Amino acid sequence: MSVKAGYKVTALLGAALLLTACASKEERAGGRQESSGGGWSAGMPVVKVGLIGPMTGPFAVAGISLENSVKVEIDRLNAAGGLGGAKLELVVRDSGLDPAKAVQAANEFSGDASVGLVVGPALTAFYNAAKGSFESGKKINCQPMVATGSFTDLKYGFRAQDPVSLDVAKMIAHLKSQGVTSIGVVYEGDDAGKNTADEVEKQAVAAGLAWKGFEATRPDDQSHRPYVDKLKDAGAIWISNSSSGAKTMAAANEAGYQGLVVGGSGARNISFVEAAGDAADGTLFSATYYPYPSRDGRDAWKPGYLRHTQEIEKRFGKNTGPKTGAESPKSAEIAADCVFAYTQAAEQARSIDPDKVAAALEKIDIPDTETPSGNSIRIEDHEFFGLDDIHVYQWKKDGEGWHTVEIES
Repeated sequence: MSVKAGYKVTALLGAALLLTACASKEERAGGRQESSGGGWSAGMPVVKVGLIGPMTGPFAVAGISLENSVKVEIDRLNAAGGLGGAKLELVVRDSGLDPAKAVQAANEFSGDASVGLVVGPALTAFYNAAKGSFESGKKINCQPMVATGSFTDLKYGFRAQDPVSLDVAKMIAHLKSQGVTSIGVVYEGDDAGKNTADEVEKQAVAAGLAWKGFEATRPDDQSHRPYVDKLKDAGAIWISNSSSGAKTMAAANEAGYQGLVVGGSGARNISFVEAAGDAADGTLFSATYYPYPSRDGRDAWKPGYLRHTQEIEKRFGKNTGPKTGAESPKSAEIAADCVFAYTQAAEQARSIDPDKVAAALEKIDIPDTETPSGNSIRIEDHEFFGLDDIHVYQWKKDGEGWHTVEIES
């Protein structure tokens, strides 16, 4: 997978707080048209958006966050006139932690002509099981929680999450700048863990860092201390994107580990801070735009992200860690990006035909001031984001509580 060229838009569009789709098609090549669908028809009164995610079980907080963001974006677009004269309607299916349920939902949506877009199923293994159904059913699908694997060979699948390859590239560059000379990985021994370890090893060696190895954890581990002890000489330890990464944080603190604890975008979740406590202080993670827990004022936030987050807080509130007081919005902004980009592509194509929408998505160009996530969307190889959309943040605790600091943009 190639890494798309960096793309930064510095102009702040205050008008984007109102109606991001109000620009005429002459404003820029491949530009946007009115969300009201002026002059074209979707051919049906309702275009459904299917969402497949873990709405129950231990990952329900992720599924609910996905649903919240998709709801807010659909409501915003409907208030602006919908899509080609049609209203958007959300349909949710719970995958729990069962790949079979994810495939069942994918089959249902793939066979439903009224479904224009499917968001999910969340988690790499579930998507791998379901993507064949989307391809054979010619169903546009967008994946905000699939970090590994390639989308290059897919026609109808697009990734709206920072892939592990970009997270690793950004972090390795930062570690090199800090004089770190070696790295190892502590992660689950599943496909996500193996893929992440392979990516870290490949990029570390290419950058001249010594590879210290991959320690595969198990679900029944009570402590990750043995794994950390084996990597005690590594300049950095890469942790899991799942909640078990907090065990590695705690073990590194307990062991008096002197290197850096680093990870990908999953580490921005306050569940890491809740589980690891003070051991999370100083952890670095690479992720797409995420200013929420920082001490910077909201005036500095990108307009689309600000608009989306304020509406999320108004309707659903925010997550607050009962032990640490750490806060996060009850949202998954990159899921809202899926809906926004899909409707922009359909408006450009003036159609909801999946082949036409897929072709339009491949050419879509949306500045970071307008998207719900605050990231630019300029698709290459069916990836929404590029290296310039990845930042390095650090968890910090002080007398005022937990917050993040942007280390490198």
